[in-house]
Amino acid sequence: MSLNVIFVRHGESVWHGENRYAGATDIDLTDHGRDQAAALADWAAQAGLTAVWSSPMLRCRQTAAGSAAAAGLPLHLDPRLRELDFGVAEGLTRAEMRERMPEAVASFEADPVAGHFPEGEDPAAVVERYAAFLADLRAEHDTGAQGDGKQAGGKESDGRILVVAHSTAIRLTLCRLLGLPLRDYRRRFPYLANCALNELVLSDGTPSLLTLNRPVTPGVPA
Repeated sequence: MSLNVIFVRHGESVWHGENRYAGATDIDLTDHGRDQAAALADWAAQAGLTAVWSSPMLRCRQTAAGSAAAAGLPLHLDPRLRELDFGVAEGLTRAEMRERMPEAVASFEADPVAGHFPEGEDPAAVVERYAAFLADLRAEHDTGAQGDGKQAGGKESDGRILVVAHSTAIRLTLCRLLGLPLRDYRRRFPYLANCALNELVLSDGTPSLLTLNRPVTPGVPA
């Protein structure tokens, strides 16, 4: 049995234009971000999804709600999917950080895991909570797929789950799943586009990356 997990970064937020660090700060989507969420929902209506999960943060809930509705599925929230807390860097641009705390920025740029921002969350802890979420997801999928080989509702045992979450947390998780050093997450995955598809297949515990930053085409299932 295989389980496909599609990680999607939320739509554009109000801090996106200035590239302000938004981790634990609960901010809104822009109008463009809502348009991106609507395009994702159009895609989700035909994507064969079996579940939709989201970070409880506002920008993710606003992004995921339409997709869940379009797919005829409930929206599940899990606090383990929240973004990394950037501590003293929250709400700041990189230029503002360099002016206020140049040593912290230098440490972060050298190793964003060991040198994470003061008062912020350890990125390794983020990876652990995402890993726990995925383990529970897989266990639930395997349990539901037993018996006659189908999940509740008669769907085939191979699941396809949309998970709407956050850029840094997703990139860290991709490194963990693909066996890459966590400290390299910014180099290996320098950018995740808003509402693009990042799909993994988890088969017998072995993950494979199927798509990265694939744009959604409304009305065309990926």
